[in-house]
Amino acid sequence: MNNEQMNAAKEQMISWLSHPSELGKEPSKIECAGSFELYDMTYYIFKYKKSMFGKWLLGVSGGYEGDSLENCGHTFSEMEEYNEATAKDDAVKMVEMIRKYWMDMAERAQEHENEKGTFAGFVLLSDNKWDKEKYINDLKEMWDIEAVEEDEKRDDSLVFSIDDKILAVSLMSAPVPNGEAVENAKNNYMWQDAVKAAEEHKAHLMVAVVDKNKDNVIENGKYYTKLLASACRQEAATGVYTSGVVFEPAFYEQVSYIMKDDALPIYNWIWFGLYKSQNGVSGYTYGMNIFGKDEMEVLDADASPAEVRDFLFSMASYVLMYDVTLNDGETIGFSETDKHKITRSQGIALPEQMTLKIEY
Repeated sequence: MNNEQMNAAKEQMISWLSHPSELGKEPSKIECAGSFELYDMTYYIFKYKKSMFGKWLLGVSGGYEGDSLENCGHTFSEMEEYNEATAKDDAVKMVEMIRKYWMDMAERAQEHENEKGTFAGFVLLSDNKWDKEKYINDLKEMWDIEAVEEDEKRDDSLVFSIDDKILAVSLMSAPVPNGEAVENAKNNYMWQDAVKAAEEHKAHLMVAVVDKNKDNVIENGKYYTKLLASACRQEAATGVYTSGVVFEPAFYEQVSYIMKDDALPIYNWIWFGLYKSQNGVSGYTYGMNIFGKDEMEVLDADASPAEVRDFLFSMASYVLMYDVTLNDGETIGFSETDKHKITRSQGIALPEQMTLKIEY
């Protein structure tokens, strides 16, 4: 057993138990009762007492990769009685429960990404921590948003309301599940360190804006961007995973300031994917769906990648700014001579959905 690592796990267990929502104080007594390996990580089993003459209760803390002293945040106790014969199996069940909870939360966020008017995304963290007080201050300083918590206050989350909207930021003490952040970071041709940031993140902040009124989608999108941009100022922030890509925090924050001039933060909302195709350059949007609009594609354009991106940007901006719905067979343009045919069909870059092919 790695004693230094075990002591780190013990400190984490004590810290977790001391939270006001748990024991609210340090346990009267705590001992390490063993360790086990799960998913190539090390976990430590603890037995502890609430009071000197109380029963031994079971807790678990981990997982640790190799000799690392930083765990992935799987520290938990159901405050059930410790049973030496079943302690390992009981601890494994708790870890599996925590993993499932985080995966379900991430899946729910991904589902919301494609639901009109509900925004959810992640800020990748190099360390399993965030400065909640700084975050609240940054919201006020950057956007004049007062984050007033109405219910139970927790160190790992911030939940507050503005009008009928629920705004939430939660610390998730593990990487984004299933390698999604790493895979989507590969899409960012503008930031060469995107994959590295995604591979090395240890935790993440899940950011969401929920509003039952789906007609407030533009306003909700602005609040969502403000929440994410404020999180970019966290010391451990290394990436912003939203709109199917991982953005550089400095880029995301800087672009968001366009809202101060009453402009829409299109580059925060929509990712403009580009790739070389057989007969030219092709591009696509990712993020229009959440605004209730079809994604757009340009296929085989005889143009530079920058020209294709700018063309898609102008189309996306027009649709979102004026709440335009484009239909199959129509044309779109900005002058009598500038006309582009629209075809709605199965997506090429996004094959799981119907997209608008706009003739370049």
